[in-house]
Amino acid sequence: MNTSHLDPRAPLVLDTRELGRRPGSQREFTRTVPAPADLGIEVLGVREGAPVELDLRLESVMEGVLVTGKASAELGGECVRCLEPISEEIEVDFQELYVYDDARHDEGDDEESDVRRLQGDLLDLESVLRDAVVLALPFQPLCEEDCPGLCIECGARLAEDPEHSHEEPIDPRWAGLAALKNEDHPTD
Repeated sequence: MNTSHLDPRAPLVLDTRELGRRPGSQREFTRTVPAPADLGIEVLGVREGAPVELDLRLESVMEGVLVTGKASAELGGECVRCLEPISEEIEVDFQELYVYDDARHDEGDDEESDVRRLQGDLLDLESVLRDAVVLALPFQPLCEEDCPGLCIECGARLAEDPEHSHEEPIDPRWAGLAALKNEDHPTD
């Protein structure tokens, strides 16, 4: 049993009291909430406090409350190849069952971590939202699908200068010979 208590005023804590424990009763609503901290991956995510649009349906079922929803928000981050800023919209769907936190559903404590539980009439949507958003993000976000990245020698952005190049580096084993060649044929 979870001993922490949910704050009913928290933006992602939902009250299911009006559903009762009547299977089939449901409630649909939309809500805009501030994004929680760390909603994303290291290089791409939703800025903390940015608006997240939620379109939710809460449905009472025999075991608990089934939450089905859609979330949309503005992503911000940087391209992993060229470090240019990325800004785009994300929209994710999710569905999660929150079981009633009573004696009838306490069997199977081995699977406790996989089961989300109601605390009284309250449920916390934050971890479900976080899972849905993080799983929908690209592992390596790019500004463009064919982003060439940065020059490994000087860091120039290759998309801005496709003809960018450097002289071939001289192999240190041949550097002495190159110096002799330059002495014999000085450049103009």
